[in-house]
Amino acid sequence: MNLPTASNLTPSEITDNMMIELSSVSVRYRVPQERIPSFKEYAIRWIKGQISYQEFWALRNVNLEIQRGEVFGIIGPNGAGKSTLLKVVSRVLRPTTGNLRVRGRISPLLELGAGFDPELTGRENIYLNGAILGYSKVEIDECFDQIIEFAGLREFIDAPVRTYSSGMYARLGFSVATMKRPEILIVDEILGVGDAEFQTKSFERIQQFQGEGTTILLVSHSLERVKQMCARAIWLDRGEIVAQGAADQVVDQYLQQVTGIERDRLRRESQKALTPSNQWGDQKVSLSNICLFAGDGQEQTIFQTGDTLILQMDYSAREKISSPVFGIAIHRQDGVHITGPNTSLAHFEIPSISGKGRITFKIPFLPVLEGLYQFSVAATNHDDTEMFDYHDRVYPFRVINSAGKIQEPYGMITVAGEWSHQKLD
Repeated sequence: MNLPTASNLTPSEITDNMMIELSSVSVRYRVPQERIPSFKEYAIRWIKGQISYQEFWALRNVNLEIQRGEVFGIIGPNGAGKSTLLKVVSRVLRPTTGNLRVRGRISPLLELGAGFDPELTGRENIYLNGAILGYSKVEIDECFDQIIEFAGLREFIDAPVRTYSSGMYARLGFSVATMKRPEILIVDEILGVGDAEFQTKSFERIQQFQGEGTTILLVSHSLERVKQMCARAIWLDRGEIVAQGAADQVVDQYLQQVTGIERDRLRRESQKALTPSNQWGDQKVSLSNICLFAGDGQEQTIFQTGDTLILQMDYSAREKISSPVFGIAIHRQDGVHITGPNTSLAHFEIPSISGKGRITFKIPFLPVLEGLYQFSVAATNHDDTEMFDYHDRVYPFRVINSAGKIQEPYGMITVAGEWSHQKLD
């Protein structure tokens, strides 16, 4: 979808098309440093000036311009300020400093069902929630049948919503919030509510609004969805904009940082000291310096499905060992054993070892799909009756598919097969 940008519009066109503008917006929270059990005690301490606060800036100096009809993504880690930013745009929160300008009616999907009274029926809550969103009774009357049809709650509409499941509650909240196409739609991580059928209907309705020119702000941890739906995006972290621009570029920048943090964490995990619970053997041969490398020789803990992975382990033999066997195992994080190759099964014979040496195992095409995995390494005698050294699931690595090499989302491995077609008479 081609959207106008500020760089190719005249000043009057910019004014006409600007739907949301934030200028140096900051939001500060004051958090009491101690827990106060009751309002009475809070009032007493407040009068005596005995309450101390810690200032927390949820947003800092945010500048943002969003055009009419634009689908704009907001990404970042938990606690980055994403929801606070949406609440500011929705006018639920006032900024501590800075200015906000919004043109058009907003439909905020921040918390589905916010404002519902659990003792009222679904029917009554439709009118209550619709009024909160700024709709008149006549407007709600016009859309009432569509709301309950979309929510799929016709037979429960006169039951109190306290009897609804969480999925039913969310479905009704979404149906009310989207009963009419808004000029601005604000979506805060709600596309995963309800069952699979309702998720599809919700996504399709938002796509319909997108096609009809609604300006959409989307917060989602699904980075692929942000890439799919959004033309531009920002990356928020600790209340500040880290990056802003084309959605795919911002997502890629964010992924690079997340991957780097995960890589460092996995490296620290693999360097933890071995304990009797994860290492055993008589140590006639001891294993050390277990490292994972990519095909280019760079040490790595995060791989793509289909990458080359090289495991390297050093050994030290205290005496001459004839026909030793070295092996590895790969387990998924939930303990499922995926594979366990060794030098004996591969008919890779090592006549004898003494002193120090190095064993390398190369996987030219890593077949496992996305997930967290762990390597085990082992050294045994030739008939597997004596364990020299075993490190049980000590060395973690993660497999991702951000490069899109492998499209398979199901199961544990890809078999990298090839399809063909032949018409038979």
